[in-house]
Amino acid sequence: MTAIATDWEDYELIDAGAKQKLERWGSHILVRPDPQALWQPHDDRRWDRAEAVYHRSAKGGGQWEMRAKLPDEWTVGYHGLTFKVAPTNFKHTGLFPEQAVNWDWMTSKIAGAGRPIHVLNLFAYTGAASMACAAAGAAEVVHVDAAKGMVGWAKENMTLCGLQDHTIRFIVDDVMKFVARQQRRGVKYQAIIMDPPSYGRGPNNELWKLEDQLDGLIGQCAALLDDQPLFFLVNAYTTGFSPLVLANIMHQRLDGAFKGGRLTVEELALPASDGPILLPCGLFGRYED
Repeated sequence: MTAIATDWEDYELIDAGAKQKLERWGSHILVRPDPQALWQPHDDRRWDRAEAVYHRSAKGGGQWEMRAKLPDEWTVGYHGLTFKVAPTNFKHTGLFPEQAVNWDWMTSKIAGAGRPIHVLNLFAYTGAASMACAAAGAAEVVHVDAAKGMVGWAKENMTLCGLQDHTIRFIVDDVMKFVARQQRRGVKYQAIIMDPPSYGRGPNNELWKLEDQLDGLIGQCAALLDDQPLFFLVNAYTTGFSPLVLANIMHQRLDGAFKGGRLTVEELALPASDGPILLPCGLFGRYED
């Protein structure tokens, strides 16, 4: 099964191919690399409209080629939420539009819970999921990321969304250390979200590889669920990571917490407006009551 983000107005995947994607963010058009777009573009003429193109470097990283004068940052909206976007020096814009299907799902779960829901968002990046949960009425959202700059960006998104009066705790910390500390304190949550990176380095240069760390991380986080959990959401962006692997890990680690619950593991995708193309955008696993 594939979950497709189809309800955007301020974002559009215009076309994809030749390991690139042509996107509209608000009124601005960008080209960014995408290693899974192995087919050919649908219509070369539309690509000429791009205002900025990100070029990867053979040495790692890359840079933007500005073909028109772009603002340093601007905003896009989705279902009453407003997010800052900006072309960063590592190709990202601060938002993953395919995640809109998960924002909608979390919003529905929290709004329909009929009880206070405390949410833990790990590897929370610029906070789109945190804002969706807070706007849906979560009693508390704990937003954790090791990158101070990304947490600062999330605070900007909170202001843009008008959620300053909601309980959102922003924490700059290593996720594994934070989870261990919350275990010692006996803190519990009804909902946990995680969006771990494929590869990275910890504060003391510890190596993080998703395929080596995900099982243990989910196991540690399972201990933070209360007796009546609402949901547990895992995103996995590692290319080639099998849905069956994620399903097996989540079943093994979470079946005990979600007695009678339901696990769904699906691929995320964005639809191209210019032709019958679906761009794969990673996996998610949802365990829910």
